[in-house]
Order: sequence, then C-alpha cells, then structure tokens
Amino acid sequence: MDFPLELNGAPPGVPGLASAMGGYGHFTAMQVRAGRVCGLGFHLSRLEASTRLLFGSELDTGLVRAHLRHAIAGHDALSARVVVFSRVSSDEPVMAPEILIRTGPPHEPVTDPIRLKSVRYQRDLPQVKHLGTFGLIHHSRQARLAGYEDALFIDDAGRVSEASIWNVGFLSGGTVVWPEAAVLPGITYLVLERQLRAAGVPQEVRPVYPGELPGFDAVFLTNSETIGRPVASVDGVPLRSDPAAARLLREAYESTAWDEI
Repeated sequence: MDFPLELNGAPPGVPGLASAMGGYGHFTAMQVRAGRVCGLGFHLSRLEASTRLLFGSELDTGLVRAHLRHAIAGHDALSARVVVFSRVSSDEPVMAPEILIRTGPPHEPVTDPIRLKSVRYQRDLPQVKHLGTFGLIHHSRQARLAGYEDALFIDDAGRVSEASIWNVGFLSGGTVVWPEAAVLPGITYLVLERQLRAAGVPQEVRPVYPGELPGFDAVFLTNSETIGRPVASVDGVPLRSDPAAARLLREAYESTAWDEI
C-alpha cells in the first residue's frame, strides 16, 4: 500500500525533503481511523504553541487540517506525522512555517509489560515535541544494549520525569499520579487527564522518586499509540501491575469521541 509524503500539500521533491531533514522543527504523531483523530484539538494547539516558540510566527491550523485530509484520502487506517519546519534562515526573527505530512501503516496499542532502565537525562525544551531526538534514541538504544527495553528519565532533581517516547503515570489506591517534572505533555496523557477528571477519578501531580516505584499499585506508559502500557520493572526491580489500572485508563480513553479532521 502506498503511503504519501507531502510538503505543503504536494510531493516534496528532493530540495524540499532535504530542508525538512534539518534538526530545527517540531512535530506531532497521531493515529488516524476513518478520517478521525483522538485529541485533534490538543495536537493542533501544541503545533500552534511550538511554532510560535520556535519560529516566532503563527501556524494556520486550518491549513494543517486541509493538508492532513489530502494526505489521508483513500486510507481508512494509518499513522500520520505532521512536521513543522522552516526554510527561512534561523537568523531571522520570524521564520515562515512549512508543513510536511508523513503517513504510514497504522499502529495498534502495545500492551505487554516493559522493562525500563533509569538514566539521568533532561531533554532540551521538554515542552516541545521537537526534532532533536538524538538523546532519546541514544539512551533508548543503550538501555536495550544493557538488556532492558527502554529508558526511564530521571531529572537533575532526582525525580522521575518521562521515558524516551512516553509519558509515565502511576496508580496509588485509586488515584492516578502524574510526575511533577519538566516533561512533554503527550496527547494521550492530555486526553486521559481530561477524561479521568470528567469521570471524577482522583488525580494529583507531585514529585515521584525512583525509590517510590515499588510502592505504587501500577506504573504505566502512554503515547500516541498506547493508552497505558504496564511497566514490569525499573533497573531490575519488579513493580506491581494492578489490572484495575489498565481498565481505568482504557475506559477513560474510550469515553472520548474522535475528532474529524
């Protein structure tokens, strides 16, 4: 099956694609089903805010949606990535944003428990889903080479923050706990936080330290493909995995309507 790559609504060509491969820009990744996306408003708001921060300019989200609709035409289920970059010199105070849409096969949620290795690491501009992914890939690779499956980041204050491509959360006695740290608020995290609040499920944001992890009823990861992947262990220390956590997160996520692009 052919999955298109489009720059500003058209095939990119070699010069346009080469420009988009630079490291200065940002993106969002989503699963598309029947022309709909879960948390589309969160995706667009994050793209707007990141464009303003990185380029000093505004992003036309209506144009983003139009390019997305064009790129997904004829596909019922697929993954899509919206990359925003600029060919204007970074010396300029205002850089005109350009929109690259990359599509691919759909990804289904991963539910098997994962083993993590903790590492002291803090991303640049953690609130931005930017193209500077070297550190994420490097630490994830080093964790796998050491016999784990991914990396869990610990910030300079010694707090759990996030994982390589995931937000991390915790369940404690029916309360969902989110780490107080500088992290990227993922779209699935934002959807879950909103839907859990609407359902009256207690939530709190507080510092979480590695030594606390065995005391939680469950530790889980979320990203654009996965609602709540259980964490089996960190640094070889087994963690509890209460099935109620997976059920709670799934019900919250499934209670939201998907938005038409």
